[in-house]
Amino acid sequence: MSAVDDLVALGGSRVEQHAPLGARTTYRVGGSARLLVTLSSRDDLAQLAPLMSECGLDLVTVGNGSNLLVQDGEHDVLAVHLSGEFATMSWRDEGERVIVDAGAGLDLPIAARRLARDGVVGFEWAVGVPGTFGGAVAMNAGGHGSDMASSIECATIWRAGEVTSWSKDRLGLGYRTSALVPGDIVLSVTLALSRGEAAAAEGRVREVVRWRREHQPGGANGGSVFRNPPGDHAARLIEAAGGKGLRVRTAHVSEKHANFIQAQPGGSADDVYALMNLLRERVLEHSGVSLISEHRFVGFGVTP
Repeated sequence: MSAVDDLVALGGSRVEQHAPLGARTTYRVGGSARLLVTLSSRDDLAQLAPLMSECGLDLVTVGNGSNLLVQDGEHDVLAVHLSGEFATMSWRDEGERVIVDAGAGLDLPIAARRLARDGVVGFEWAVGVPGTFGGAVAMNAGGHGSDMASSIECATIWRAGEVTSWSKDRLGLGYRTSALVPGDIVLSVTLALSRGEAAAAEGRVREVVRWRREHQPGGANGGSVFRNPPGDHAARLIEAAGGKGLRVRTAHVSEKHANFIQAQPGGSADDVYALMNLLRERVLEHSGVSLISEHRFVGFGVTP
């Protein structure tokens, strides 16, 4: 038997073969993964991780699937989804600080609301980020004047069979970047926040939600497509280049916000990718700026 066969046999219901992956992204289009492994506890990780490593498949961690685009067709990747104890959160007061321990599979908006309700402040911005803590660490997610780097203390990382704690310095968080590489799995995150007024914190949460509804589209999209260049905004550059509303078959640029691409139901991830490249070409020709994507990719000739 191969390592894949062994993993399937040992994993039981925790391992799915030929698993829809694009459907798990917020674009809701795209292909499948050779294997999808759902880990709900450290025991699952200890039991299955050795075989995961032996499979020889590229590892892709999938949370809510925001900022992820999966090429149409099946891919020889092993997707990992964290749930159960990896989607829990606790916090405690330590002097003037509030220490928050969150599993990498927990949704940021859920965490932001829970903390604000208890008068823990400094994380209200995260209610506007439709991802999980794991992805937020990997790309240093942010918005509304803050980001993960502003409050993170450390993160627990699985890399090549070893689980270690990474300090903030080792994580190397920059603008939508970190020192994490493909195959690393974020397991948990520790934040340092502070106490404040619950009513004021909940008000800030509502304001972020209101702003997002007013300025960003709903529907099937992956969030901001491109990073903002220094001193400018990707949306402005795209609009100036005539990209707003532009369509490639089943994908189009949002009329509400030019840095969002929307996929129509039953559409193609390849169309989304083609439209991204078309926008990049148009902006480069119009303004001389080479846009860099915020997205992670499976397929398209790009390392996941």
